Amino acid sequence: MIPSPELERRLAHVFAPLDKRALGIALGLTSALLLSVVTLVSLLRDPTGTFPLILLQQYLRGYEVSWLGVISGGFWGFAVGFFWGWFLAFTRNLVLAVWLMTVRVRADMAASRVFLDHI
Repeated sequence: MIPSPELERRLAHVFAPLDKRALGIALGLTSALLLSVVTLVSLLRDPTGTFPLILLQQYLRGYEVSWLGVISGGFWGFAVGFFWGWFLAFTRNLVLAVWLMTVRVRADMAASRVFLDHI
């Protein structure tokens, strides 16, 4: 069965690798905005700091629930988000490449098996 050009175009689009840098930046900016907004809302709603955001100090050096913490949280949110976005794209591309190679090798072996049976 020969696939149509439309099917080939769609398959090429589905199996295209993700851009690691673009996904890292997108996830980094989202994480930075989220952590900054959560810190800001926590500051405005509960200035005494009873909300457990203070526990992030254990993981993010320099972070605190303060006005400076909004900036520090944005920085750390971007750094952590970028790392995980880049790693997610890298892992997806690697798994997809290994899977496609396995499918291609199995198809080639199946085609060779039929050829060798006729010799």
